[in-house]
This record gives sequence, C-alpha cells and structure tokens, in this order.
Amino acid sequence: MLYWLQDVLRDYLGALNVLRYIPFRLIAAVVTGLSITWVLYPWFIKVLQLKQIGQTIREDGPQSHLSKAGTPTMGGTLMMIAVLVSIALWADLTNVYVLLTSFIVAGYATLGFIDDRMKLMRGGAKGIRGKTKLFWQFVISLSAFGFFFYVIAPDVGFETKLYFPFLRADRFYLELPTWLYVVFASVVVTGYSNAVNLTDGLDGLAILPTISASAVYLVLAYVAGATLAGFSISKYLLIPSIEGIGELSIIAGALIGAGFGFLWYNSYPASIFMGDVGSLSLGGALGCFAVFTKNELLSLIICGIFVLEVVSVVTQTVSFKLTGKRVFRMAPIHHHYELKGLSEPKIITRFWIVSVLLGLIALASLKLR
Repeated sequence: MLYWLQDVLRDYLGALNVLRYIPFRLIAAVVTGLSITWVLYPWFIKVLQLKQIGQTIREDGPQSHLSKAGTPTMGGTLMMIAVLVSIALWADLTNVYVLLTSFIVAGYATLGFIDDRMKLMRGGAKGIRGKTKLFWQFVISLSAFGFFFYVIAPDVGFETKLYFPFLRADRFYLELPTWLYVVFASVVVTGYSNAVNLTDGLDGLAILPTISASAVYLVLAYVAGATLAGFSISKYLLIPSIEGIGELSIIAGALIGAGFGFLWYNSYPASIFMGDVGSLSLGGALGCFAVFTKNELLSLIICGIFVLEVVSVVTQTVSFKLTGKRVFRMAPIHHHYELKGLSEPKIITRFWIVSVLLGLIALASLKLR
C-alpha cells in the first residue's frame, strides 16, 4: 500500500522515494511485524484465557508435558495477522511472488485455524483428519502453482529447473516438465508446512529455526533479484537471476519480526503456543521461499531441523510397521531426547544452534560454486 503511495505521490513528496528501495521496506516490515506482536500479545493472551482457549496435551506424549495443559494456544493467529499487515503496508502488492506467497500463507493459516477450532470444540487433541488436512494443503498449493506456471510463468520467464547446491547454476541443473514441477513445488510447500507442524512440540522449538531459515531466504531472494548500478549480483554469484523476486525478502522480513515478537512470549516456559494456525502457515511460507528463489534442494540444508524431524517420524513409522521395533523412544526426535533425560531448555537451545549453523552453511553456498 505504501509502495503504491510513493509511486503516486513521489513527484510531490520527495521523501517518499525511500520507499522504492527494498532494504528500507524490509527493515520496516521487520519492525512492523515485531511491534504488532510484541505489543499485542499480552492482550491477546488474556483474551484467549478468558475464552478458555487452551492447549490439549496428548496422553501418549511425554508426561512432563501434562503441566502445559490449558496454556493459551492459537497464538499463530496474531502472528499471521502481523505478517499479512506488514506485507500489505510495505510490499509491492502487484508482485506475483508476493501475491502467491500471501495466498498460500493465508490459505494454510485458515486451514490451521479450522483445525485448532475443531480440537477445542471437541475437547480433545483431534481436529481435521490427517489425510483431509493433507488433501487441502495440497489443493491450496497446487492451485496457486498451477495458475502461476501455466498462466504467469511463461510471461515472466520463470523456469522449471532444479539447481544443485554448491554447483554453478549456469552449468548444473535438472529441467522438469511443467506439470511435474507444479506437483513437485506443491509437495515442497506441503511438506515444509507439515514439517514445521511436527517440530512445534517444545516451547520455542519451531519458531527460532523458522526465523533463521527466513533470514537465509531473505538474503537469497534479495541477491537473486538485485541489480546495483547496473551490476547483477546473481550473475556474479552464479545463481539464477529472477526479476522481481527481491520483493519476497519483505515477506521474509515480516515473518522474522513477527516471529521474534511471538518468541518473546513462546520461549520456555511458554505463555502461549502457536497452534496449527501458526505452524502450517509458517511452513507454507518457507516452502514458497524455497520454490520461488529456486533453492528447493538447498532448502534441505536451510530447513535441516525440520527435515530431521520429518525423517525421524518416517523412520519410526516404517521401522515399526516392518519390524515391530522402534528406532527412537518417541518421535518426533525432540521427544526422543526428552525421554533420554535431556531438559527441555537444553534440547531447544541445541536445536536452535544447529539451525543457525545450517543457515550459515547454506549462505556459504553462494560463494562455494
């Protein structure tokens, strides 16, 4: 909205020219997202408490979690409002990457909100059936990517190539048929949405790796679309050049700001949980970042913590079905470490450290080609 305003009024108010620059607007998005969540969460927590919107704890989970029952949940609602408000204020709302990412994030947030409400209404831990939820996640992402790749991508020159981390983009890539890439992109977004959901099991465990990954994607989006004084950063770094993708860094900035505001109240011991409305939409955003910045394979490193959580669940399930034995004491893997005797804060902090290190490794790929 403000980006449009500067385009209309910059001939009359020269100071508005600063809104043309992505770095200024992404910083403003970080501050806006942080301000909304940091200021409003105390009020939001009280509202949830008055309405008795509290977390239901799984009976088959770690017994130490039973004390968390009743902690306000669905905190991701305010976080997503903060993100979408920041996008509306500071991003170019005519940019296709901004619109499609916002659509998927809003769609997943709505699905998560319905799931959380059903759990509360039923008074248990069961909301939308897993297969039904997966179906609607896939429908939302498939419709967005189908529209993009068959209607918009041919005009903007967006490619259906997969690029390999640490290898030159102009030499090493795998080009997929459009239909296959649409399905693949939908799987990526749906996969990361569920991966964040699985990771959201300890206080603050999911949000910091999300912030860390968003910071990496912020850099990747900016360098893939930035041209400084006629100099293309992407060509220098030998990565795909994507016109207009820099606007995606503003969404990443909004997510970082809102995420830190949420973490202020979600850190151990948590005063509020994000719920599916938060975890599904956050994962959807990370998946969009991976696809639109052409870092689908590098995302396995960027989002390594989330990948590890999914792998632990899949490994546990397959092993039990084939052999009747469990590889971990409990899955996802953070519960395994809990049952081994590690304290919750120690597990959380170590996962945070690993997520930051993985982000730095991913950024190193910009020069190691």
